[in-house]
Parts: sequence; C-alpha cells; structure tokens
Amino acid sequence: MDCRQTLTDYFRRGIAAASPRHTMPALLPTRPPAGRTIVLGCGKAAAEMALVASECLTGPVSGAVVTRQGHNVDRPPANIEIIEARHPVPDGQGLAAAARILALAAKAGPDDRVVFLISGGGSALLCAPADGIAFTEKQAINDALVRSGAAISDINLVRRHLSRVKSGRLAATAGAHGAELLTLVISDVAGDDPALVASGPSIGAPFEPEKALALLAAAGWDASPQLAAAIHANRPPPVPVHPVHVLATNADALRAVAAAARADGWNVVDLGAELTGEAAATGRSHADIAEHYRRQPGRHLLLSGGELTVNRASRNGCGGPNLEYLTGLLTRIDPAAPIAALAGDSDGIDGTEDNAGGYFAAEWIDAAIVAAGHDALASNRCYDLFDRIGGLVVTGPTRTNVNDIRMIAVEGY
Repeated sequence: MDCRQTLTDYFRRGIAAASPRHTMPALLPTRPPAGRTIVLGCGKAAAEMALVASECLTGPVSGAVVTRQGHNVDRPPANIEIIEARHPVPDGQGLAAAARILALAAKAGPDDRVVFLISGGGSALLCAPADGIAFTEKQAINDALVRSGAAISDINLVRRHLSRVKSGRLAATAGAHGAELLTLVISDVAGDDPALVASGPSIGAPFEPEKALALLAAAGWDASPQLAAAIHANRPPPVPVHPVHVLATNADALRAVAAAARADGWNVVDLGAELTGEAAATGRSHADIAEHYRRQPGRHLLLSGGELTVNRASRNGCGGPNLEYLTGLLTRIDPAAPIAALAGDSDGIDGTEDNAGGYFAAEWIDAAIVAAGHDALASNRCYDLFDRIGGLVVTGPTRTNVNDIRMIAVEGY
C-alpha cells in the first residue's frame, strides 16, 4: 500500500494551516501607536512571523527576533533584525540575541507598542542565565536535560527557573515604562498554554524552584548549593496584563489534514493532538490499533499529534522521535498488511538531522528490516535505517512549529 505522495501532501497541508502567513495578519493591530512598534520574538517560526509583521504593521516598526540556524527567511525584513542561534543547546548567538532583545525591550516608552512573537524552540534560542548561573553551566544543564529523555514541558520548567528573560521577565522589562503590549503565539505544547511556549518570555508562569530542582535531580544533574540558591532567588516580577493570542496549534494542523483526507474518502480516526510519551512504545501501540482497523471495511487514516520523546541510550544517536515512532510501528505490524505510515515534525526537523520525519509502506518490510529496526532503536540510529530503505521525508525548515503530525493509512477488508 504505497501512498507516499498522498500522505506527504496531507502533511504539507497541516503545516500550511499553521503557518504565520495564514494565521497572523488578522490578529495584528491595524492602527499604529503614537510612538513606535517594537517587534521582539523567539522560536523556529520567529523569522517568518517577523516578516509578516513587517509587511502588515504600519508606522515606525523596528525590533529583533532569534530563530534556529537555517530557519531564516529568504528575504529578511529590513526593519526587524533576525538572529540565528543554535538549538536545542544554547550558544553564544542565543546569548547575544537575548541581550539585544532585552535592551530593545528596556527602551520601550509609554507611547510605544511592543509585539512579542513567540513560537516553539524559543526557550533554547533566547538564552539569558539568571544571576549566579554561568552560561557554560546552563549549556551543560540543557544538554543533560535533552539527553535524559525528559518531557519538553519539564525541560522548559527548569529553563525558566534558570533565566532572566523567561517566565514573563521580557514583558516586565518592556512594560516597565507603560508601553502597550501584545503577544502572538504559535503553540508547540500539549494543552496550548501560551505561558509554556518557549518558557513564556512575555507571559508569567508559576514559580516552582523545588520542582525545578527535583526535575534536575531526576535528569541526573546534581545541583550545587550555589545553583539551588540562584534558582530560589530568581523569582519573576509581576507581568503587565495584556492581550495574548494563540495563532496556531497542533489541533489546527490535524484538522486541516483530516478535512483533506475526508474529502478524498478516508475514514479519519482521531487518536489525539496532545499525545506524549516514549516514541517507539507509542508506535508499537498504534500498530495494534492499525491491526484493528485492518479488519474494518473501508480506507482508514489514523491521525495523531503531540510531542513524543526518545529514551537516549546512545550519545551517538542519529534521528528523532518521529523516526523512532515509525520504527516502533514497523517492528510490530504484519508485513503483509495493507498499511503505510508517515510521521514528521511540523518545523521540518526531526531530532538531529535534516529530515522532517519518515515514511514506509508495509511491503517494504521483511525479517531483515525488522531486525535492523530493533537494532536502530537500541542505538537510537533510526535515521540510518530510514536512509537505507529510502523512507526519509525532507521538507527543509517550514518556519512554523506546532509539533508532530503522524498518519497511518490502513486498507480494511
């Protein structure tokens, strides 16, 4: 059952539905403030969001955003600086970007409007360590958290307790002299709480230092007394109340996929837009659901989203959660079954390499591929497996980020 082009088209429809160009213009102010509009932002969608803002906002517009390396737009706006930095472990560019953005926020006056453009990935990209925490220590903590397989919500909780820009601190700086504030968010978190996206630089979140320290301990990081004291001392200031709009979510992307599939005659089975958990185990679980629908008449598309995690057994891993999900799936299904699957990250990057995700059809699978799949999961090298079978899906950076889109096509009987 080879329907690669069909599933790829659906994947792209989901991405398009969550793009800044599709979702942003209607929520941007139509009238300029008395002073300037200052655009500040972070995340994998930040460059595209800045470009749309530059095209739509009127009056004097300036600002700066930080995005992941390679996620810039082809023709960056002249009036909004776009800085590229490393992800998921912060680098010097992210440190410099945070300093630049904080400095611009501090200059906002009572006649100005500050527009925050926030998307997933911004937590690592906008890096400003709290007092008493060294940049190198923060880098090492980020690396340890990512390698631990901790949920992204837990990683971001720790990050905001280590930061002097997250958890509403950027908005507190920008609004200190009475500037009007507006936050626009593209969500990559389960539940779509805007305070959790990019660790909420413009939105306050609960101050939970003991929970942050417990999560560090669970990830294998032995916090020094100095680090613990710095975290406890880093209580965020009050955040000015201001409008916050969530532009796009994983559910929006999945709805676009479902609409296209239903129009083509598929029975769409919604497995949820907020799935979390270990990727390979979820893939095996979905294989059992696919087997159930194999025994039901018609064509079925099992659709799911959310953000899965990888248990990193190897420091030399190569791949990401979507390929691990697909590998768990292919090791479980019957090779004779009329089943095909595609899973990809909406930002265009699944884990460590250049692919958004992968695709396979059951007829590609034999005993050797199943054995290779088990080996790939044990060594976290699922990229190599999908490269070998010709199943990599490569889109390049999409300049949005609403988590993963996963599809399993089943021909019932």
